Order: sequence, then structure tokens, then C-alpha cells
Amino acid sequence: MAMTIHVDIVSAEKQIFSGTAEALFAPAVLGEVGIMPRHSPLLTQLNPGEVRVVKQGGEEEYYYVSGGMLEVQPHHVTVLADTALRAKDVDEAAALEAKSRAEQALKDRKSDMDYARAQAELAEAIAQLQTLQRLRQRTSGARR
Repeated sequence: MAMTIHVDIVSAEKQIFSGTAEALFAPAVLGEVGIMPRHSPLLTQLNPGEVRVVKQGGEEEYYYVSGGMLEVQPHHVTVLADTALRAKDVDEAAALEAKSRAEQALKDRKSDMDYARAQAELAEAIAQLQTLQRLRQRTSGARR
């Protein structure tokens, strides 16, 4: 039996996942991090992107987070995000629309604040679309 670590993924609205896992991969600010049982303590910011949880037996679950914080203790990992969704629940049409709005806002910017907000919205929309794309690639590869 493989060693496990307890994982909680929590949004501002609700708990998305709570359970044991063999590993967790997340989009930290300085690059993707992989967390295994007995990892040394860590506290880092997360970029918008995909969080991958490898459950016992190797089954993987995918989540989208809008950014947030990752706290790692030797036997417990917590992902705190403003927004967290199961990857399959990401609304592609809404993400495409948000991407278009953000790109237009970047073109029409009136102040530095508008530009920064548009950049953040664009990054979130692109991360959502990439998460969906990776999920589709994995599920189409599994069917073959």
C-alpha cells in the first residue's frame, strides 16, 4: 500500500475535495510543484491553473483554481482558492467570452488599473481553457 497524504481543496464558497492522495500537483507562482507524503512544510501562492490529485490506486482527478494559496504539512495539504472547480465543470463558453472581453479591455485600456485587471482576467480565462484542453486530451487518450 502506497503512502498517502490528506488533501483539502477549498474555495471561498465550499469544499471541493477532501480525501487521501498519493500526490498532488499544483501551479505555484514559480512553477508547478509536486507534493508527496512527508513533504517538507511549504506555503506558496498559486497561479490560475490546474490542480491534479493522484488518488490511491493511481486514479487522477483534475481541478481548476483561480489562484490562491497552497499550504503543505508533512501529512496534510490544503489548497485555498477564491474559485475552485472540478475541471469537467469549467464552462468553456464562459471562459471563451471572458478571454475575448479581457483581450478587448487590453486594447481599449484607459488606465494602468484597467490594464492590470484585464491581464488577470485574461490569465484566468486562458488557464480555464488549458485545463479543459488537458482534460480532453487525457480522456480521449484513455478511450483509445
